[in-house]
Amino acid sequence: MPSIRLAARSARSVALCLPQPGARYTLSPAIPWQLTRAGETVARGVAAQVGLALHDLAPATLYHLEAEGFAPFAFETAACAGMVDIRDHGAIADTADTPEAAAETARAIAAAIAAVPEGGTVLVPPGRYVAGPVELRSRMTLHLAEGAVLAAPSAREGWPILPAWRDGKMLGSWEGLPEPCFAAPLHAIGASDLTISGPGTLDGGGDRGDWWTWAKETRQGARRPRGLHLIDCTDTTLLGFTIRNAPSWTIHPQGCQRLTAAALRIEAPHDSPNTDGFNPEMCEAVEITGTHFSVGDDCIAIKAGKRGPNGESAHLRPTTGIRVQHCLMERGHGGVVIGSEMSGGVRDVTVAHCEMRGTDRGLRIKTRRGRGGAVEEIRFHDVTMEGVQTAFAANGHYFCDPDGHAPWVQDRAPAPVGTGTPHVGSIAISDVQISGLAHALGAFLGLAEAPFGPITLERVRVVSHDPAARPAPPLMAAGITPLRHAGLLAEQAEVIALGLQIQPGGLTAADALETARAPERQ
Repeated sequence: MPSIRLAARSARSVALCLPQPGARYTLSPAIPWQLTRAGETVARGVAAQVGLALHDLAPATLYHLEAEGFAPFAFETAACAGMVDIRDHGAIADTADTPEAAAETARAIAAAIAAVPEGGTVLVPPGRYVAGPVELRSRMTLHLAEGAVLAAPSAREGWPILPAWRDGKMLGSWEGLPEPCFAAPLHAIGASDLTISGPGTLDGGGDRGDWWTWAKETRQGARRPRGLHLIDCTDTTLLGFTIRNAPSWTIHPQGCQRLTAAALRIEAPHDSPNTDGFNPEMCEAVEITGTHFSVGDDCIAIKAGKRGPNGESAHLRPTTGIRVQHCLMERGHGGVVIGSEMSGGVRDVTVAHCEMRGTDRGLRIKTRRGRGGAVEEIRFHDVTMEGVQTAFAANGHYFCDPDGHAPWVQDRAPAPVGTGTPHVGSIAISDVQISGLAHALGAFLGLAEAPFGPITLERVRVVSHDPAARPAPPLMAAGITPLRHAGLLAEQAEVIALGLQIQPGGLTAADALETARAPERQ
């Protein structure tokens, strides 16, 4: 009998994992459950997803959950040293979206944060609260009640800007480099034991302001803010809430350690620019469980900073120990992406028991000469993909940055190996089922001076192709041939394919393996 697992907890919310055998994000059929406290039933429901969030719980209380087909499970909520309601400090719901009202609400929330005792909770009650950027602190919980919306204002008037550096550390950032950026509507710097929980919503206001009209530009000398920006934080928990309409990347943990995100909903319009869902950068020990993504760019983009144009690297740190499980990635440019900012190195990443629907790519690794760093120990297991264009892609000639099309970046001839040479090592892909494939099963383009791999595919099954697909290049690099319903293609990459199954009319397993081992013809 399978066991229930506690994914995350706060004083009033928990996220549980119901890993029914064979289930990824969705439970089919759904599972009835019952929650008891001191022998009395306090809640009943039906779980339709593996990740189950429970709210409105009592602090420091023992509960028992019974779910059909699982062993009974006991858990205790965290203690709470006291609760402070933002209304007690002057916050008023449903006010006009004006700079003055947003500043007053931000002042009220800041006062509540200052007043809450260590280990206590700041409550955002039901209602819509338009507030300017707010900084959270250590050893506190921000709890978003059912029906609560904490929304950024539409105007940039009075919006604070984070400098690129503070006390010798990168603070403001943009695409892996230290740069001034507008503070996120909700942000924390150097906080520890911080929790954001509850069934409410954070709204970044990207759809109301002008943020999405200047995607790669600056205003007032600063880059766009994130939706939730966590800088150099330790022991952070994100549990149960919805976050949407970020001005740029939705959740950006930067230099964080031991972060858990469970049972979230991360949303942005599908045409919104650079609204990645969750981008851990230069982080260690990050777990993302039971989360639903539907965004305008990559669902999850794992990064490790970027070398400066002259090789600057003082800000770089590695990213290690990333776990993604029981998540649903919808639309977006990629399901799970590594890079292209990976100069500090990315190691030890596991993606397991996930569903991807309509993402341009499933697993994507992108880098280029000049980045340096290494990507290694990547595991991708038990994933279903539906309606993806290219399932697997690894590209060493990604044409990012203004010089991305330059001959020295795109040249297929060997270049000298140095600190700017990126390396892509072991990638293990297993037990993947793909339906509605459009362009290619896999495209792997390494560097002549630093070939990729080994890349191993085991028990990968393509059950159908998209009959309406039109040929398109599977990689963003110069000279790539448009493809439709292709198998595996590899150049300067060691690819080992075992147990491939491709539907009739596509490449056979033998053809795919032969193609993977042969140089790509452009």
